[in-house]
Formats: sequence, structure tokens, C-alpha cells
Amino acid sequence: MKAVWNHKILASSDQTVVVEGNHYFPASTIDSNHLKPSNKTSVCPWKGTAHYYDVVVDGQSNESAAWYYPNPKPEAKHIAGYVAFWKGVEVSS
Repeated sequence: MKAVWNHKILASSDQTVVVEGNHYFPASTIDSNHLKPSNKTSVCPWKGTAHYYDVVVDGQSNESAAWYYPNPKPEAKHIAGYVAFWKGVEVSS
């Protein structure tokens, strides 16, 4: 699987974890040069508190287009250290 935005590969892995239709990429497969920490958080009843990144490519920013669970609840512990994308980031094989 690959995550692409503005013609840049943000992540590439054959070991994603799919949760609720979203591919979560292992942190080691993410190009962190294109992620900027965001202040946004949201809460999922069974996964816990999500934290977000803005995706930045060639001076353009896609706010809160990536998220992760730094301390997921026990039911979601398998996605600790993984990052997912949305908001126009194309995730495909």
C-alpha cells in the first residue's frame, strides 16, 4: 500500500493494518519529512484519543490529514505506532 499526496509518497508498506476501512502504516514506513504535528485531537470510544499531523508537500499543507493513536485503548493496541491518512491523501496498492 502507498499513501500519496501532491505526487509525493508519504508512506509505503506491505504491512498495513486495516481498521474501519483505513490502512494504518507502521511508523517506520512513513516519510516524516512531510508530517508536521497538529494540535488537533479527537476521541474514539474504543480506540482512544487520536492525534493528528498536517501533511506538507512542496509548500502546500493539508491540515490534519494524518492521524495516530499514541496510547490506544487495549482493544486497539495493535495500531500503536501506526499512522493513517485521509482528506485527499490517496491510499492504494
